[in-house]
Amino acid sequence: MKFLLAAAALFVGLTGCASKGVEQYQAETPALDLKTYLNGTLDAWGIFQGRSGEVQKRFHVVIDAKWTGDVGVLDESFKWADGTTSRRVWTLTKQADGRFIGTADDVVGEAIGEVSGNALRWRYVLALPVDGKTYHVDFDDWMFLMDDKVMLNRSYMSKWGFNLGEITLTFVKR
Repeated sequence: MKFLLAAAALFVGLTGCASKGVEQYQAETPALDLKTYLNGTLDAWGIFQGRSGEVQKRFHVVIDAKWTGDVGVLDESFKWADGTTSRRVWTLTKQADGRFIGTADDVVGEAIGEVSGNALRWRYVLALPVDGKTYHVDFDDWMFLMDDKVMLNRSYMSKWGFNLGEITLTFVKR
């Protein structure tokens, strides 16, 4: 009986933490047109915070974004505070229903993006290398357009439903 009560409490606790959908931002402005904002060159600065909230990594990324019809390519060049560099190239495809599908070499399967009002929500699994091993980590990205130049991003990382950390990122369009 104690096991059933504990399992029920865990289920209620986990479902209570579930986030609402992006549609809750439908009335928010300025309206995000992903193909317009993610077009050209953008700079972004970010931090990764572990579960305790401590900043563990800082980085700057330059994004070169181009669209041909409903297909966009985002070429991201990262420079980490420790001097190392990395690169990710996203291919985004706008779907007939308005969603976006994203792929990249280190994304497992496809990223699913939904836009509503000033918000974009990306959900995907990233193959994340850590200390010589690769872990498949769930990402729940929330991006909010502030004006025609600035977008804020908050990413939540988890594995098997457990919080691993958060990324905070500010994009600035040149």
